[in-house]
Amino acid sequence: MPTQRYVKPYMWTFIVAGAAVLLYAAASLPVRRLDLRLVPLVLFTLFVSSRLCVPIPRTASGKISFSDALIFLVMLLYGGEVAVLLGAAEIFIASRFVRPPISFFTSTFNGAMMGLSTLVTYAVLTLVYGDVTALARGEFSATFAGALCVMALVQYVVNTAIVSAQTALKANEPLWVTWRNRYLWTSITYFGGASAAGITVKLFSTVGLYALVAAAPIVVITYLTYRTYLNNLEAMSAAAKAEAAAEARAESAAQQAEQARRHVEELSHYISEQERIREQYAQIEKLSALGELASGVAHDFNNTLAGILGRAQLLLGAKDPERIEAGLKLIIKTAKDGAKTIKRIQDFARQRRDHDFQPVDVDQLLLDVREITRPRWKSRAESEGVHISLELQLGSDEARVMGDESELREVLVNLVFNAVDAMPQGGTLTLSTREAAGQVEIAVADTGTGMAEEVRSRVFDPFFTTKGKAGMGLGLAVSYGIIRRHEGGIEAESEVGKGTTFRVRLPAAGAAAPQEPAAEAPAIALVPQRPGATRILVVDDEENVRELLADILESEGYHVELASSGREALEKFGDGSAFDALFTDLGMQGMSGWELAHAVRELDEKIPVAVVTGWGEAVGSSERQAARVDWVIAKPFDTAQILAIAREVARRGESGRQGIVAA
Repeated sequence: MPTQRYVKPYMWTFIVAGAAVLLYAAASLPVRRLDLRLVPLVLFTLFVSSRLCVPIPRTASGKISFSDALIFLVMLLYGGEVAVLLGAAEIFIASRFVRPPISFFTSTFNGAMMGLSTLVTYAVLTLVYGDVTALARGEFSATFAGALCVMALVQYVVNTAIVSAQTALKANEPLWVTWRNRYLWTSITYFGGASAAGITVKLFSTVGLYALVAAAPIVVITYLTYRTYLNNLEAMSAAAKAEAAAEARAESAAQQAEQARRHVEELSHYISEQERIREQYAQIEKLSALGELASGVAHDFNNTLAGILGRAQLLLGAKDPERIEAGLKLIIKTAKDGAKTIKRIQDFARQRRDHDFQPVDVDQLLLDVREITRPRWKSRAESEGVHISLELQLGSDEARVMGDESELREVLVNLVFNAVDAMPQGGTLTLSTREAAGQVEIAVADTGTGMAEEVRSRVFDPFFTTKGKAGMGLGLAVSYGIIRRHEGGIEAESEVGKGTTFRVRLPAAGAAAPQEPAAEAPAIALVPQRPGATRILVVDDEENVRELLADILESEGYHVELASSGREALEKFGDGSAFDALFTDLGMQGMSGWELAHAVRELDEKIPVAVVTGWGEAVGSSERQAARVDWVIAKPFDTAQILAIAREVARRGESGRQGIVAA
């Protein structure tokens, strides 16, 4: 039976009922409850959210609005009467200003329907929970959450039931089919709107109108979700039409297949080209990283060599034995710092993250830094007609930190050098320490030119420098990394024309008793021997290393012979000469130290072997076991280490055994 003839009577019925509802709401309006916060809510609902409409699929002119969150919010804050009026006005405006616009009659029906459904929702909430506005003013609870769910559910059921009946009459189809196919999916707008209203109303008491920000994203996200859904439907429809057209045009299938094949070839070529570019970019990154590493190594070693060279030049003219001895000790300490720099690079290459920290006396650290940098801030500066004075302000307590002494010394030396460069006309350089709140603060202050804020904020960036070609911009970046590894912090305070202060803060070591540094020499039981009875063959392709080892061993009375290659050493060893020890470099051309050790083992399996090598800890245990090496000592070595091994070889010689030591 055709049902279209009942559409207008049905709509007029709800228009009349809606008009009665609006009159009731206007007459019952709680004027005393209204305030100025309602104005922006009404304006935003009527003129912003009402424009966010999308068409309902399978209907001629059906639209869905996304103002439910704002209507629910008004209901919770001001009561159902205000929400009824606002909901009816919003849906009427939304119906009139969509493209294409809906007729005045239908827009009026929509407004009446919205007003009626809102009143029913408010009545159900009041019946179940009492005063809705009082519920909204209370704490967030399960009751409040339940009220939000009831509010969304009732509004959804009543609203979609009314409009589904109107659409079913117009389409002459069952009500259930119409509701299921066209309005079931709209439930998310009501429940999303209720959630947004619940969040917003709880924020209103603290942030006021800014609480609208909490509801706006939900409204927008819901709108975009539906818009995407409709676009997908349209795309699917277009795809279906295209597929049908393709099937109808069978004669063009071969051409399309050929075109697809060409696209595949082009895509494959594009992918191959992108892979080639990616590999080139990765290679460039590797080269860049290698360049940064090389620059950092050069920077650190220039500082190390500056300390050694300057101190050695000062000692050339010194006559005081005590001053000479102190200077030599500083040279040794600086050289060891350089060796530790190489060790850190080797550790990085092996991706090691362990730290062997020891208690460091901060006051003694500053005394060492003063002496190491003296050639730079005193001798060199005075030779250029610049006077720089260095003041030490040591704390009253013997402050200690846990750390690597050479790394911390490297940081402070770098800061001092930067301070000297910042005082081209001379000035005062101050090194100070203090302990507070479980931290030790070391300050390096100068009275130099200072830095602008833009420069100060970038001083720890790698490769940022104000020295032009004279600087690499790595010193402070490296220092920052060292302090971070020590779980500390470093910051700069500066003002143009008034100098700069760098503050290094490190965790204090506490009251722990200072530990004695671990002995670097191998733990070997030493007994008095007769050095002259021990013959040692020294092999190294570097003449200065050969001569150094010979001088060390001969100073204790050992008999030493030299060889510049592994083959020469093997000839000396195999011509009947009896040697008790062999010091050999590991990396030599022609025959390596490993090959020499293997060859000597063929001659005498009982000969012990120890390796002293520039690769240090990088020597693998498998290589050591294969060559049956007894000792591995890393370069640079201490005199005591070499002599300890020689004495052990002499002791074994006294027991009737020969020994080999590979260096």
